[in-house]
Amino acid sequence: MTTPDTSPETTPDAAPAERGGRRAWLREHSELGVGVLLLALGVLVLTDALTMDVEIARRGPIGPETVPVAVGVGLLVVAVLLTVDVLRGGRGEAEGGEDIDLSEPADWRTVLLLAGVFLATAVLVEPLGFPVAGALLFWGSAHALGSRHPDRDPLIAAGLSVVTYVVFNNLLGVPLPGGPLMGVL
Repeated sequence: MTTPDTSPETTPDAAPAERGGRRAWLREHSELGVGVLLLALGVLVLTDALTMDVEIARRGPIGPETVPVAVGVGLLVVAVLLTVDVLRGGRGEAEGGEDIDLSEPADWRTVLLLAGVFLATAVLVEPLGFPVAGALLFWGSAHALGSRHPDRDPLIAAGLSVVTYVVFNNLLGVPLPGGPLMGVL
């Protein structure tokens, strides 16, 4: 007694096996996604650079669009080179972190805390000013990254924020919002 041949090539439902083959090929060539991302980013940068109005800022043959055009062309070249390398069989080397256990999952709590601290700083920098919002940024980042010194962290964050404000605002001439402390600093 013979058993019927049920290989994926001979069954009427060969499409799922073909999809699995496509998925396996895409999984093996996942670096192509980075190439597509670089290509899209390069096109975006070039489009923006070539359509910006630069007549007011032009002071010679090299204008403000020069660097964005160079970056956009560089992105396109890297995208093409990466795609060609991947299609020829090149593979990215897995990251071998020195002190990172790559088998452990990402620490999403830390990532979300840092994202919340950055978003809060962006919202609070105008009404509270940079010294206060910066202190919250520095303290919140230290806390999210694991520092547990509630007595000294806020003091260090406040000092770092005020020094950063003074250096940028007074020494470098980059105006930062002072908020309620504008008259004090």
